[in-house]
Amino acid sequence: MTTIKKQDAKAYVDQVIDQVKEKNQSQPEFYQAVQEVAKSLIPLFEQSPHYMDYAILERMVEPDRLISFRVAWTDDDGKIHVNRGYRVQFNNAIGPYKGGLRFDPSVNESVVKFLGFDQIFKNALTDQAIGGGKGGADFDPKGKSDMEIMRFTQSFMNELSKYIGPNVDVPAGDIGVGGREIDYMVGQYKRLRGAFEKGAFTGKGIEVGGSLMRTESTGYGAVYFAEEMLKDEQDKLEGKRIIVSGAGKVSLYAMEKAVDLGAVVVACSDSSGYIYKEEGLDVKTIKQVKEQERKPISAYLDHDQDATYNEEDRMWNLSCDLAFPCATQNELDEDDAKALVQNGVIAVIEGANMPCTEKAITYFQKHTIKFGPGKAANAGGVAVSALEMAQNSSRVYWSFEEIDNMLQEIMASIYEKSATAAKEFDLEGDFIAGANIAAFRKVADVMVAQGII
Repeated sequence: MTTIKKQDAKAYVDQVIDQVKEKNQSQPEFYQAVQEVAKSLIPLFEQSPHYMDYAILERMVEPDRLISFRVAWTDDDGKIHVNRGYRVQFNNAIGPYKGGLRFDPSVNESVVKFLGFDQIFKNALTDQAIGGGKGGADFDPKGKSDMEIMRFTQSFMNELSKYIGPNVDVPAGDIGVGGREIDYMVGQYKRLRGAFEKGAFTGKGIEVGGSLMRTESTGYGAVYFAEEMLKDEQDKLEGKRIIVSGAGKVSLYAMEKAVDLGAVVVACSDSSGYIYKEEGLDVKTIKQVKEQERKPISAYLDHDQDATYNEEDRMWNLSCDLAFPCATQNELDEDDAKALVQNGVIAVIEGANMPCTEKAITYFQKHTIKFGPGKAANAGGVAVSALEMAQNSSRVYWSFEEIDNMLQEIMASIYEKSATAAKEFDLEGDFIAGANIAAFRKVADVMVAQGII
């Protein structure tokens, strides 16, 4: 087998990273995502330089296409608003593009591209036949009425419908996009196409052809991944004190599953602040506040006078065994990492996409803290999306228990693939490198087989 020197592989990777930075200026999130993946692939390129000869990395960092479009809509007072919509179709080597839609003011080209690029690897790790894509709009759904949400999603779909389909690109939900928004899109897509293509979206309502457990899957999957990490240390979740950022479906269901497995949730947060209770928070009440009452996390105190609310300090300063950043990108920085390590954290599991900064990750690794990267740990959502696609295609309907069992098997497989790849390259315990290498190799081999396209 032909091999090359490490410095040659590093020089190649540095060259690609420099090209990405030059071509994608003012896109820090995308550059950060590419840099993290590319650097971890150096050992693979040393051993298998043919991936360099086929320019796989150069081809993979350039999306197949990036679509940007105007979304005009009217509010309840008849005022016209204009937002920008996006869809990036990054790589379909192993299957149709697959990835969520995010409605949030922070959405821009850089954010969509970083999410779509990471989705290539996340989807490959699930062993499902799905490629990488992502999309969304700089629309803020907070405070909007149901009719305003409907009018916006219909306008959004008027353009996006031209580029998606069950065998082309299958969107799902993400931040700001839940079952309600997806169902509105399904309705408009059906109206525009004049046909009911059930598999064109995932994350649908059950009555519209959705799958049981899709809502819970990302949060549950992150906890199942954490469980596998602890098993390797002959440890378990029972009795562990955890803190979780974010108050969306990922964090809510990560907390729910963690409690089911015997852990104690001592703190959780939303964009306004965090709640804390040493003896443990009641997750059912948190879900009631966020999902039914749709109130800030501080409203939890209306139900539990023993808990405290803090909007001044960082939640990561609290003592815990496991931390689950489940809110948004780059929410946990190096200072937060230092505080967590000082206060005894043993593992950090990313429920969100790229929630930890590069310096934070480096600090965790330096102090041998177990780290579950988002592309591996939060892949449960897209895994169950693929299972929803399978049910739609075959016109079957699986029970919650069946899907939960499949999800546990998928998350255990993702952990095993990541751990094995890391060990193969003498990087044992580095799940970032392991996940990236395992996923890249799967997609790269198919790209080589398909030729230069």
